[in-house]
Amino acid sequence: MSVANHVAIIMDGNGRWALQKGKSRNYGHQCGLKAIEKIVDYSIKKKISYLTLFTFSSENWKRPKKEVNFLFKLLENYFKKNLLKVIKNGIKVKIIGNKSKLASNLRKIIKLAENKTRNNKKISVQLALNYGSKQEIINSMKIVDKKKQKITTKNFEKNLYTSGFPDPDILIRTGAQNRLSNFLLWQIAYAEIFFVKKMWPDFNNNDFQKILKKFNKIKRNFGNI
Repeated sequence: MSVANHVAIIMDGNGRWALQKGKSRNYGHQCGLKAIEKIVDYSIKKKISYLTLFTFSSENWKRPKKEVNFLFKLLENYFKKNLLKVIKNGIKVKIIGNKSKLASNLRKIIKLAENKTRNNKKISVQLALNYGSKQEIINSMKIVDKKKQKITTKNFEKNLYTSGFPDPDILIRTGAQNRLSNFLLWQIAYAEIFFVKKMWPDFNNNDFQKILKKFNKIKRNFGNI
């Protein structure tokens, strides 16, 4: 039986879900945030140690500026209002991606969240923010080259944004799209991938549980027989 230690999720479909209901895309992002809270709580219940959530890709800057600003403000306000709750719930927060392009207020609050939760043990949650896997790989190679290190898997992986996290056992993508969208391309080499038709705001604990049960039955050979 396989037990999931690290689950990564591409949370797709917020905007389309909202538009189907005659609401704004921003409403979809608000509901998507509520879905995150539920899945984090359920992950703690199922004793999943690591969770990585694709929050904003390096390609998402192509979206309307108002929507981008709303997304970042939503995240900033969440941590301002709920940081004590996050700390109390034992959640360790890590932000991965290129933070240099983010607004100073957002950088401050996510740095505070990382510092205040760094000793929490119940679950480690990575939020991939302004994240692109191809750029992550290039950055790691540049660091290896600059340090004049030998090119090895170990040296390469310790310079990735995800350093300190094990590779995902499971990758879930909601939103009825069957692609990886430049997310954790190196790290998911041996992940079991589940594409879900439901949009992210509709994804619930029952859906998650079904995936975990399927994963439990998978024999993972990693190239062996």
